[in-house]
Amino acid sequence: MPYQPVKFYQTGTYTVGNRLLGPNERSVQSSEHRSNSINSGHRACQGCGEALGARYAIDAAMLASDGQIISANATGCLEVFSTPYPESSWQVPWIHSLFGNAPAVATGIAAAMKAKGRPQVRVVAQGGDGGTTDIGFGCLSGMFERNDDVLYICYDNEAYMNTGVQRSSATPPTARTATTMPVGREPGNPFGQGKNVPEIAMAHGIPYVATATVADLRDLEYKVKKAMGMHGARYLQIFVPCPLGWGTVAHDTIRIARLAKETGLFPVFEAEHGEVTGVLKIRHKTPVEEYLKPQKRFAHLFGKNAHPEMVAHLQSIADRNIRKYRLLEQGAV
Repeated sequence: MPYQPVKFYQTGTYTVGNRLLGPNERSVQSSEHRSNSINSGHRACQGCGEALGARYAIDAAMLASDGQIISANATGCLEVFSTPYPESSWQVPWIHSLFGNAPAVATGIAAAMKAKGRPQVRVVAQGGDGGTTDIGFGCLSGMFERNDDVLYICYDNEAYMNTGVQRSSATPPTARTATTMPVGREPGNPFGQGKNVPEIAMAHGIPYVATATVADLRDLEYKVKKAMGMHGARYLQIFVPCPLGWGTVAHDTIRIARLAKETGLFPVFEAEHGEVTGVLKIRHKTPVEEYLKPQKRFAHLFGKNAHPEMVAHLQSIADRNIRKYRLLEQGAV
């Protein structure tokens, strides 16, 4: 991938010293000219991964489109904490759709721009996993089938966080939510349920599908830029930890996102027209326990009444992802 040649100068870390890089190699976030698309004053929780993901993604989209974007935003955490009436933290043209029709609203905006002879104005739709994988799933599939000229971004925090941490179809197996309590023989969210929306999007054969995490800013920005350079339906799913819903400490948001990728539980890849074209390799393969233990939503898997068999099942899922997407670096252990 084009972003791989960037050198990591601080040994043993994942950071890049921007002072060592030329201006054309620096991230969008390191530039004093970034658009600050979602500005200060919003009411996100401390350590909110979704606030970070939205800022990273929309700033990158603004740069890639020369500041010519309109955003349609589904109901959810992002909409609630950024636009408490009559205030707004958005510095871009922004419209609040219903919970389930952000793809349809974005499609209408794109059609209007085409009819007005303004094809340079690009459209981005945004939603959480609830508004994407559940309530808005039909509209999203229709957008894919019609190949509408919209980039849809799903900020995946794996539950309905805004309404009280209820299970969504992106909630991982065994996770505790308000509707999947840690009780019984198989506590937490059952195995075998949910949807893999990136793979479903690939099955539609749309121009571009990718996953990313807030732990790798350069990868995320690269994928947004690439998506904005295409036309037709595009889908980006960004892994955004939620300290409140997951029971993690606020300063661990980036670490948790990195562990999801390094364990293989959240494969990071990109695909074009249904074919995987690149993966972000695992640098240091990590057991799933290191990802699970910092999160209170998985606390019932450990301790006095532990469930090692369920942890082993989660490890098998991670190992399957590693094999399927060929996530390991050559010689990695």
